[in-house]
Amino acid sequence: MSDSPERISLAGRLRNNFLTGLIICAPLAITIWLTFTFIDWADSWVTPYIPRRYDPQYYFNITIPGTGLLIAVVLITIIGFLGKNLIGRSIVKFGESILHRMPLIRSIYKSIKQIFETVLKEQSTSFKKCGLIEFPSPGMWALVFISGDAQGEIAAKLNADGEEMVGVFLPPTPVPTAGFLMFVPKSKIVMLDMTPEEGAKLLISGGLIAPDYKPIPGLPTAVLPAP
Repeated sequence: MSDSPERISLAGRLRNNFLTGLIICAPLAITIWLTFTFIDWADSWVTPYIPRRYDPQYYFNITIPGTGLLIAVVLITIIGFLGKNLIGRSIVKFGESILHRMPLIRSIYKSIKQIFETVLKEQSTSFKKCGLIEFPSPGMWALVFISGDAQGEIAAKLNADGEEMVGVFLPPTPVPTAGFLMFVPKSKIVMLDMTPEEGAKLLISGGLIAPDYKPIPGLPTAVLPAP
């Protein structure tokens, strides 16, 4: 019975070493798996349409992962380059004019294009800041991503009393890909210094991985608004 504490200590060390190794290996393995899965998916879509004389696999007689993805990236880049000149813009406008005449397709195309333009626009301020709002009841605070000021009809109707409204995205834990879009008064939002990436880590980990925070000397800390 005298060596029981040593056995427990050894088991504890083995468990800690295993958990440490799991933390190191699991994200790496998942990242590699997702990367190769995406490459295989892109290859399965593009490779069948590549003429044999332009396919490197035809000459080397081996499967080269990423060939289809590389060709797709090159073609998309060329299309983007051509789409910036006068002739390219004319072709794009002509193609869009055809799509806009199709009742169902035009709605799908317009929605998807708007989403991509919003996400990929370099000057976009979407999801570049994090904040706190009182949710679901006063005294309880939830982390949100700032999507931008209210616009259009929403701004016209909500800003009628002079209070500026801001759109925020409230994601759940631990999967922040779904959530609620809400419009709240700007004065009710407590802005945070953490980046959206750090906020996502905080959500996914359930609050276990909090970003480091060092207050700047001389600057007052944020004061939460009174409920």
